[in-house]
Amino acid sequence: MIRLAIAGVAGRMGKVILNLAVQDSEFQIVGALEHPESPVLGQDAGLLVRDEPLNVIISNDSDRVLKGADVLIDFTHPSAVEKNLKAVVKAKTAYVIGTTGLGEVLIRSLKIASKRIAIVQSPNMSVGVNLLFRLAEIAGGVLDARYDLEIMETHHRMKKDAPSGTALKLVELLSKVRGRDPRKDVVYGRKGETGVRPKGEIGVFALRGGDVVGDHTVSFLGDGERIELIHRATSRNAFAQGALLAAKFVANRKHGFYNMQQVLGIQ
Repeated sequence: MIRLAIAGVAGRMGKVILNLAVQDSEFQIVGALEHPESPVLGQDAGLLVRDEPLNVIISNDSDRVLKGADVLIDFTHPSAVEKNLKAVVKAKTAYVIGTTGLGEVLIRSLKIASKRIAIVQSPNMSVGVNLLFRLAEIAGGVLDARYDLEIMETHHRMKKDAPSGTALKLVELLSKVRGRDPRKDVVYGRKGETGVRPKGEIGVFALRGGDVVGDHTVSFLGDGERIELIHRATSRNAFAQGALLAAKFVANRKHGFYNMQQVLGIQ
């Protein structure tokens, strides 16, 4: 039995993770964390997703939430991740992070902490997107600079960061496999008199609107043909299921910094 705590338990992703976890016999929910201004503090976490309690009170006290927990799953905000990281290291709790928009400094902090605890961090937890990462690497290695490379992502109107963490991961992977410098060879949107498209440029575009869970398209545009890799998420269940797989993967590991491709065995 894996004793699970969830950060951001009342958020869009938090509730989906909670709902799936309570239906999975491998998990016992032992902690529910929310921000200090959350209106659900003091309530039973079970009532967020069903009509009966779990006897787990939603709290903003990370020490209390992590007491006895094997794993913390975190889909919150970069500022909360920084705080939660200190708490999991103190409690020696494994950490699964699906929060996007993490900066380089915070990523470095995670890697340092992974020498003491086990961490899985990914900008996208879904099985399909992590397969997309691998397929994009393969395609990017086969289709050379004669194929122009464009990345487009679409998300709901409430998403705060752009481009998405998934799009940025695609930029990272494809820049590496194509030998491009992401600081010089990537353009984020285009406007005005842009001139002829530079050879080797990578274009990235972010669309926002409606309730789109998450769409990502990688296009390789050549003369006479176009190859596209597309992933469309129609439910947050895909991300939650991946996060729970990551929790199972990391629960019994003492330390290390892992990604979802390692969790899925496709790296």
